[in-house]
Amino acid sequence: MSLRSFFDLVEIKTKIASFFPFVIGCFFSLTYFGQFHWQYTLLFSVGMLIFDMTTTAINNYMDYQKAHSKTYKYEENVIGKDGLSVNLVRGLILAMIAVTALIGLYLSWRTGWLLLVMGLVCCFIGVFYTAGPIPLSRMPLGEVFSGFTMGLGIFAMVVYLNTFDQGAFFLNLDLASGEFSLVGNLWQVAALVLASLPLVFMIANIMLANNLRDLETDIENHRYTLVYYIGRKAGLNLFSALVYGSYLAILVGLLARVFDWPILVTFLTLPKLRQNLAQHKAELPAPHSFVYSLKNMVLFNSSYAVGLAATLLWQWLR
Repeated sequence: MSLRSFFDLVEIKTKIASFFPFVIGCFFSLTYFGQFHWQYTLLFSVGMLIFDMTTTAINNYMDYQKAHSKTYKYEENVIGKDGLSVNLVRGLILAMIAVTALIGLYLSWRTGWLLLVMGLVCCFIGVFYTAGPIPLSRMPLGEVFSGFTMGLGIFAMVVYLNTFDQGAFFLNLDLASGEFSLVGNLWQVAALVLASLPLVFMIANIMLANNLRDLETDIENHRYTLVYYIGRKAGLNLFSALVYGSYLAILVGLLARVFDWPILVTFLTLPKLRQNLAQHKAELPAPHSFVYSLKNMVLFNSSYAVGLAATLLWQWLR
């Protein structure tokens, strides 16, 4: 397998979707909780990237195995198009899962077992998103699972790694007696969830844009996604609502003092995102229409990260 084929198999260009929850989680840990453990965070980033690549490889592997369209199987899917060995792909997936598991177990041992619980939930959703007899991606809840797994899951784990010794949320576990207790601060957890919503919405929109574009192809390959049930018109309305909902979450967070005033920089991107929404609607279902969901995510999340970085600078200077 060439390096180019490997990058195509794991769709390396799409890994930016998990990069933003990670970076914004780091900034939020600093601005809201005032704490950062760079060693644990760096190691987590390695495991996160490997597992993200793993789920994409599983996605391409399962789509190849389940494909009903010969054109898709041998001309569009990277495994058939590049003539990759199915056994090699399967072995590569298992190896990446093993590396991710080792990193997760070490971090859980060092920071607490709640990280393991969160990691297992995210891994379960990630693996069965495209694997199993009824993959989650072929159900009308694909957007929900992808949005919350990456937008909330990665974000929450990054924040946990940097605040576990503050007790914002922590799992006490006594293996000898079998007793456990989950403790934390309700308002801090609520702030974390609110701060994750823009990430959840923007990542869900990537899946939604893909399903809006590929409705006919999905039906041909027996993938009955959310768009199949609600139709393209309602899907477009939902696409726009999630974009505007991201700005609403920022505004609510500012009013609730989860964010400080520099976060308002995110609203500078609103005119461009409105333009992207109009262009996306006009071009659908052309293949290029999918690009607008990526542009929206990159632009909004970049401004989100800049707003938190500016907040951190303002906190240091005042």
